[in-house]
Amino acid sequence: MYKNIIKRLGDIIASLVALLLLSPFILILSVLLLFTNHGKPFFFQKRPGKNETIFTIIKFKTMNDAKDENGELLPDYKRITKVGGFVRNTSLDELLQLFNVLKGDMSIVGPRPLLIAYLPLYNEEQAKRHDVKPGITGWAQVNGRNAISWEQKFNFDVWYVNNISFLTDMKIIFKTMEKVFKREGISASETETMGMFTGTPKS
Repeated sequence: MYKNIIKRLGDIIASLVALLLLSPFILILSVLLLFTNHGKPFFFQKRPGKNETIFTIIKFKTMNDAKDENGELLPDYKRITKVGGFVRNTSLDELLQLFNVLKGDMSIVGPRPLLIAYLPLYNEEQAKRHDVKPGITGWAQVNGRNAISWEQKFNFDVWYVNNISFLTDMKIIFKTMEKVFKREGISASETETMGMFTGTPKS
């Protein structure tokens, strides 16, 4: 009952309240990023959700589109603006996903929605992360986020799928707030974001 009804009701109420309370802050960030990202404050991308259903995720855009002399995008760490860096380090880039939660594509808590390109790379166990709706935060995010390996992340995601409950969600939400204040696990290193997932070698 919790997973199918109560969790969804809680998502609707929480996302509505959060959007109402944070709307002035969201507006300020939108204006700041509008100028620092040359008129592009938002980031849209197709991501797989529950049962691998594709939806469009919305986030604040933390990187500009600067390119090198060959027309290729510069490395992530060179494209993160000062405002974007602040937004990312404080996890404020995830705020707009409250609209995805309200729409029903996502939940407040669940495995993070990753790239469509990763779908054929998951093994059978890792693919179970798509048995539930993706979340703004999740068990992997409060247990290392970008500071742990992909395999560790997926193990945490599947653990959550198998142990989903109200108490688990509350624990994740409180631990998320603690992580945000401490700015823990934002990136794999000081100069780069998490590397691409290329598949788990078979043992």
